[in-house]
Amino acid sequence: MKTLQTVTAIIEAGAGLALLGFPSITAKLLFGTPLDSPAAANLARIGGAALLALAMMCWLARRDAHSLGSRGLVTVMTFYNIAVAAVVAFASVGDGLHGALLWPAVAFHVAMGAWCIASLITYPHPRERVR
Repeated sequence: MKTLQTVTAIIEAGAGLALLGFPSITAKLLFGTPLDSPAAANLARIGGAALLALAMMCWLARRDAHSLGSRGLVTVMTFYNIAVAAVVAFASVGDGLHGALLWPAVAFHVAMGAWCIASLITYPHPRERVR
């Protein structure tokens, strides 16, 4: 789980910083269209701050990768990755958006979700290891 948390921390920190600093450019790369209102840009910045929070949690948790708290974080990351893959895929299929990074982002989040699931299966619950 340490490698998973480290990779997540680095990637999501980059995405968070991109959304905080350049929300419209990031949206154009992902969805093929820039953000068209201050409200949309600020909502994207809030999302960027949330991604930075996830990155920080993963960075700090990697030191105790097999704890109950770390396992909970990977469970949350599983939901996050699957949800993001679904939302971004729907943006293309349902809303007709097509940015250069859209399908790579879907593939990345599906792969990360699968890695999260594999990590949860591979490493038993901390209470089960004690017995």
